[in-house]
Amino acid sequence: MNGSAVGKSGMSRWFLRGPWEAGAMTLIGGGIVMLVQPWSIDLYSYSFVTILAGTVGYVIVSHFPE
Repeated sequence: MNGSAVGKSGMSRWFLRGPWEAGAMTLIGGGIVMLVQPWSIDLYSYSFVTILAGTVGYVIVSHFPE
């Protein structure tokens, strides 16, 4: 039996690139919105950390299988 005939099971379904990549990009976008909004200094304060977390997450997720 070759690898293509075996279905995705268990943990391999959790580590697909698509959903995690979209989540990381959403986190980066949320951090940019937090950075440019004029209402809350608290959101502005955490914007860099949010962008950094999204970027690191995207780099990690880019190594997941498709």
